[in-house]
Amino acid sequence: MLSATRWSEKLSKPMKAKMLQTELTASPQWGTEPEWPDLAARAAKAAIAASSRADLMSRNFDIEVSVKLSDNAEVQTLNKAYRGKDKPTNVLSFPQIQPDLLDTLANTDDGEALLGDIILAYETCRDEAVAKDISFSSHITHLIVHGSLHLLGYDHENEVDAGVMENCEINALATLGIANPYTEQA
Repeated sequence: MLSATRWSEKLSKPMKAKMLQTELTASPQWGTEPEWPDLAARAAKAAIAASSRADLMSRNFDIEVSVKLSDNAEVQTLNKAYRGKDKPTNVLSFPQIQPDLLDTLANTDDGEALLGDIILAYETCRDEAVAKDISFSSHITHLIVHGSLHLLGYDHENEVDAGVMENCEINALATLGIANPYTEQA
């Protein structure tokens, strides 16, 4: 018995990969709980989806974000070298693609793009979570969302840009079931 399937251009179009890869490395003090690689992937994906660059997720190329869970000493060294601030901070982002190239990528259908690197300082992040009385994993999720938005060209150097970035963060975190981090806690 022979069978045939009629060719259809509509059915033969390549599927979009929509692939976001997160590469995560963690210093020992971070432990293994919660599941950091999954948390990082979900946070980065939510940030991109909530941004003006959401179209990147519908393209047929891989997007990579590198996340390093480190410590105050390493982050302080990087903060001094790249920002001239000799102190640790919670998160640093190092974009690998300029914003105008992101526009070009949004109009292509193949290849791959390393958006950049995000590095977090364990001690600073832990102390902030305790001071804010929020879960450590929720705080880390927020900071990875924040760092991912920096990789996409967002910044908070002025009030207008800060408001735009915060709205993206709030929307991304809401999709992950995390409350608005910018509201005052009772």
